[in-house]
Amino acid sequence: MTVYLVGAGPGDAELLTVKAARLLATAEVVVHDALVDEAVLRLAPPSAELIDVGKRPGRPVPQELITTLLVELGREHDTVVRLKGGDPYVFGRGGEEALGLLQAGVAFEVVPGVTSAVAAPALAGVPVTQRGSSASVTIVTGHRQRGDEEATDWEALARVGGTVVVLMGVAERAGIASRLMDGGRPADTPVAVVERAGTAAQRVARCRLDELAALDVAAPATIVIGPVAALDLRPLSPSTAGVRTGRLR
Repeated sequence: MTVYLVGAGPGDAELLTVKAARLLATAEVVVHDALVDEAVLRLAPPSAELIDVGKRPGRPVPQELITTLLVELGREHDTVVRLKGGDPYVFGRGGEEALGLLQAGVAFEVVPGVTSAVAAPALAGVPVTQRGSSASVTIVTGHRQRGDEEATDWEALARVGGTVVVLMGVAERAGIASRLMDGGRPADTPVAVVERAGTAAQRVARCRLDELAALDVAAPATIVIGPVAALDLRPLSPSTAGVRTGRLR
């Protein structure tokens, strides 16, 4: 009896690890987030019970209830897959669930996934590090619960330099941009926003940091801030040849 905390990657089922796909194929129960793609869920056997515990606006699912559910299922079934977008331990609350299972004495195993913080920029043609442009990358969440104090010192982060990748930051993008500029990031710093990375609905929008607040984007999206965001290193097609150069602007 084991609960597997499995990373589902950024969206594309082909970006699952071999182990993740194997566990899904043998799962009795799959407890999944809202953003897990249907193509990934179809890898589970028809007999598997699919339980959606995704947190949505206006319909939050308390983390404590999810952890309790995993404990109960882990005591009843041989193979329970807790399927989380990206990597379970990168802003996925996998650590909280692992702690709850550990305290309850329920066997569990973590199966790392491809984090959206790296995969989403790559799928948009943006390397998060690039020699001569960015020697570091900082991954930060833009999400905070209503009433919570700001946990990130954006002004200090602005002075660190390199690439900043923001997950779950669409709703707070105006404040994030403003505070980074207050900290010294130039207004013309390139920004790339990748919506629904790794799915058929993927869309990439680019702007300057001082334009981010007005940019028309929707969650789920990954925000990339820094010189590398001006790059577009996706393979050229006949329709884009001569249009995209991949050079820094």
